[in-house]
Amino acid sequence: MHAGLQGLAFRLRQLRSLAGRGITSLRVRGWAGTLERWRQRRATPSGETRLVRPPSPAASGAALRLPRPEAPRASIIVPVYNQLHMTLGCLRALADSGDATAFEVIVVDDGSSDATPELLPTVPGLVFHRNAKNLGFIGACNAGAAKARGEFLVFLNNDTTVQPGWLDALLATFERYPDTGLAGSKLVYPDGRLQEAGGIIFADGSCWNYGRFEDPAHPRFNFVREVDYCSGASIAIRRELFEGLDGFDAFYSPAYYEDTDLAMRVRDRGLKVRYQPASVVVHHEGATSGTDTGSGVKAYQVANQAKFLERWREVLARDHLPPSAGAEIASERGRKRRVLVLDACTPTPDRDSGSLRMTALLRLLREEGCSVVFFPENRAHDGAYTEALQQLGVEAWWHPWLADVPRWLAQHGERFDLVIGSRHYVLGPMLPLLRSQAPRARVVFDTVDLHFLREQREAELAGDAAGLRTAARTRKAELALVAQADLTWVVSEAERVLLATEAPGARVDVVSNIHDIAEPGPGFAGREGLLFVGGFRHPPNVDAARWLADDILPRIHAKHPGLSLHLVGGDASPAVKALGQRSGIHFRGYVPDLGPLLREVRISVAPLRYGAGVKGKVNQALAHGLPVVATTCAVEGMHLVDGEDVLVADDADAFAEAVLKLHDDATLWSRLSEGGLENTRRHFSPDVVRAPLRRLLDELPGR
Repeated sequence: MHAGLQGLAFRLRQLRSLAGRGITSLRVRGWAGTLERWRQRRATPSGETRLVRPPSPAASGAALRLPRPEAPRASIIVPVYNQLHMTLGCLRALADSGDATAFEVIVVDDGSSDATPELLPTVPGLVFHRNAKNLGFIGACNAGAAKARGEFLVFLNNDTTVQPGWLDALLATFERYPDTGLAGSKLVYPDGRLQEAGGIIFADGSCWNYGRFEDPAHPRFNFVREVDYCSGASIAIRRELFEGLDGFDAFYSPAYYEDTDLAMRVRDRGLKVRYQPASVVVHHEGATSGTDTGSGVKAYQVANQAKFLERWREVLARDHLPPSAGAEIASERGRKRRVLVLDACTPTPDRDSGSLRMTALLRLLREEGCSVVFFPENRAHDGAYTEALQQLGVEAWWHPWLADVPRWLAQHGERFDLVIGSRHYVLGPMLPLLRSQAPRARVVFDTVDLHFLREQREAELAGDAAGLRTAARTRKAELALVAQADLTWVVSEAERVLLATEAPGARVDVVSNIHDIAEPGPGFAGREGLLFVGGFRHPPNVDAARWLADDILPRIHAKHPGLSLHLVGGDASPAVKALGQRSGIHFRGYVPDLGPLLREVRISVAPLRYGAGVKGKVNQALAHGLPVVATTCAVEGMHLVDGEDVLVADDADAFAEAVLKLHDDATLWSRLSEGGLENTRRHFSPDVVRAPLRRLLDELPGR
């Protein structure tokens, strides 16, 4: 089919899908709820990089004061040779950056003939060192490192303007990725164009600043990546490692290729070199050394490439691509497979169970060596949530970079080995395009849960004939995708068994919720109260909260009047919020960190009367050793045994009695606590999901 016709067909399919979802939302949420849901999904914060300009020369020296902590975490080393105005601008930006990290600044003067040696020693807080003779860039950096007290050395050119938060972000790379040996900043030209998003070393020893002259806001340049090297204009390394490597190698004196060589030696130690896009530094390239490689200091760039190639020839031939491969292919080291992941929205793991699972899946794909691209159906940059994916190492795309999906797939589809499409209404309109534009990719239909099963149960509970017809349409759509996809993921064995009957012959794997075991909290005696957690834009949670407040809690209070209930969840309607006005109910709304509540309350309750899939609220409580009272629906497919791992009850009287029994029985509480933790280890830990994931990745054709 012609590309234009393919695009038109995709838009028609997508329009039909949106219309159907809109009708369903109107029936379930009403006009107000549907409009609010649409507003949330279409909110598009900007991912634009806004630069703080360097201070004017007149302001650069005014009241300049630098921190000098007793125990700096970072030592920022700034080698200088003349260019005093540039140095003062650099120091001013450091003083004004607002970073929380304790740092000292060491300026190494390499024989300046201007006013540098007279003025800089008078700057409060600054550590100033003047070399007895000109040592060149490498010698000056090593001299500064010898005077450093910090755990980390940060080498910073004096022709730079650091942006607020640059240092905190740079050092956070080492915390998030403990195998990081060296981390580098995003370098931007003063005119706003990108200078470097990490560097590429080709097999002939030549190098390329990835993204040079492009838009620094582009999704390709805004996720943490393992790279070949980072330019020494702004890099961080542990002082102990730098000393163990004997610093920058004087073999490359006076300058050029010393940063590239250092990165090679870091990797030779089994550590990684990473690019950190959240650390932004404006680099006035050429201000100190010029740009002409035919004369002056820049001439050493050509000579030192030959030295570098001779030293690393064997490694370069084995592990690096030729220049003809192109920068895009060579831009991220160590990635064996390229995976595209599609979902309705950017994951919000602090708000809903599906997002928690998706975030864990993306993390596992990265840990298994995959290059991961993600885009949400709504194509929104979702602020901190999008940035969290980027820090996870995920290449997250958004509008306007993703303005036209058919055109985007035509441009990028060939690169993918695997596509994972979550939810039938996201993958359904996309599948014909994927088959055409990403022909080598295996397609996985990630159901998240079987939507038709949830809709059917809701309609049956309410006696809703229209709802049953909607469920039948969803069933048809989901089963069609199960038949067309190369593999389908469900979240429970119960759903796999159901699909064995509904879609015989289809390949189906269980990829359930993913939870780490939490640190143990207080025991039975140190806890009090009940907890219900659920995002209230999800109708089953609204129904459960109302049933809990209307029918179950009054029965509990009849025998235990002082027992309090905490209702937690975002996107609540006024009717749900009003439940908090009742005696014994505390409506908490959205709680970004559930940890304190999970360690405070004695029992988690999950009175769901309909739904499908595995319930994250139950998983989360069990992973914290918090016993759960739940309905049969709430524990479906979770391998839980009533009385051993959980208490199960399906009517109001029985549910209230189970809560009261558990609340007063320390022995039972402890047994369920241990049983829940063991259930998490056996069925819902990251290692459980690795097996089907690795099996799938191993089956992908090689490149």
